[in-house]
Amino acid sequence: MKNITVIGLGVDGYDLPSVTHDLIKEHEVVVARTGEALSVKSLMKNYPNIITLDSVYIKSRNFDTLNLNLAKEVLNLAKDKSVCYLVDGSATEDNSVSLILKRVKEAKVIAGVSHAVKCLERLKITAPSYSLVTAYEISSARLTAPLVVTAIDSAMLASEVKLTLSNRFGEECTVLISSNAGVKKIKLYELDRLKQYDYSTCLYLADCPLEQKQRFDFDDLLEILNRLRAPNGCPWDREQTEKTILKNVVEEAYELVDAVNQEDDDMIVEETGDLILQSAFYTIFGEEDCRYNRYDILSGVCSKLISRHTHVFGGDKASVADDALSVWNKNKIAEKGYDSATEYLKAVPSSMPALMRAEKVGKRASKYGFDFACFEDAIKKFNEEVVELKNAKLSGDKNEIEKECGDVIFSAVNAVRLLGVDAELSLSRSVDKFISRFSRVEEKVTSSGKNLTDLTPDELDGVYESVK
Repeated sequence: MKNITVIGLGVDGYDLPSVTHDLIKEHEVVVARTGEALSVKSLMKNYPNIITLDSVYIKSRNFDTLNLNLAKEVLNLAKDKSVCYLVDGSATEDNSVSLILKRVKEAKVIAGVSHAVKCLERLKITAPSYSLVTAYEISSARLTAPLVVTAIDSAMLASEVKLTLSNRFGEECTVLISSNAGVKKIKLYELDRLKQYDYSTCLYLADCPLEQKQRFDFDDLLEILNRLRAPNGCPWDREQTEKTILKNVVEEAYELVDAVNQEDDDMIVEETGDLILQSAFYTIFGEEDCRYNRYDILSGVCSKLISRHTHVFGGDKASVADDALSVWNKNKIAEKGYDSATEYLKAVPSSMPALMRAEKVGKRASKYGFDFACFEDAIKKFNEEVVELKNAKLSGDKNEIEKECGDVIFSAVNAVRLLGVDAELSLSRSVDKFISRFSRVEEKVTSSGKNLTDLTPDELDGVYESVK
């Protein structure tokens, strides 16, 4: 591998490093990332033999592939010749250069003036810190304001930038556009309506106060909660503790389930947000007491997803959902370090709704071979429990009756589980069905000029069967 020199040419062709010409002459091959940049065009007048890599843009599927292909082209040329690689803007902000430097540690780099710096100079903005992304990588970047987006060189790219930023910040937000043609202040939704785009076209999006934001992220939510719990915040929010909002957590979870069952997207969005709010409260509680923070929580769940999906991130295999669940449970048991099967069963939260807990305990017991062989055996056990309940009723012993009632329900859950049916969901739907039929019974009775209480139980059963 011969020597490689990378030169950042700046933006407009007038801010080229003074050593540029001497360095270019020292190399056998001069290659430019693109021939479309003004800085490269100004050089090509004096160096017509510059090789441009514009064809690489066409054959690359995405921005990551583009950078890999650009780096590969340069490295191939440098196998037997010295190469000077020219990039518009700053070489230190170019990802293809980063890939080259990983392979050629001794490569020489002349940084040059970046598109972002030039953009801020034109806009007369002093930003001590900002996020920087090129239009080519906008869809996969983490976007935070203040934000500079460079290389918006076509209407197609402008449209992609507009859609991505609108989703994150809102299409009505104001942005500043900087290019060799001048400076413009527009609404984000106007971005793909400009008359001209080239490599000098950059966008600047300023940060704004919470009250003026149109779109938010998780950090914004935590900032809002911190302000609400501050001394001059909201009295109700300041009083909340881990215990006081427990009921809210359960209620919001059930409201989300209800929204999903109703297939109401607007309600799903609202209830998902409410459930996330409860999680955000617990994040704040931990940070206030310095017990844990948002990064502990997010790191914990991400680490868990990776370590338990070893069929994706490791060497295990799973071609169907049941296999994947088996891998998850195997890894979970290993991580938790349960000393016995009993400890594994006891780990099912006692605060769960009883039906869900019964089903989960039954599933865990089955992993150790403790289960009915088939549905018919489970029904046989259910019938036995019904007989025992009848005997308990005859005895008049309330404690015995309560115990046998639980046994009947638990055996019914096991039978349902062996059919592959969710007991909680099944029962919930039956309750909904009963309420619907009850409503029709009431309508039929009241339409005849009577009240429900006017009918005998047998008469009500008759009406119920008729609407059923």
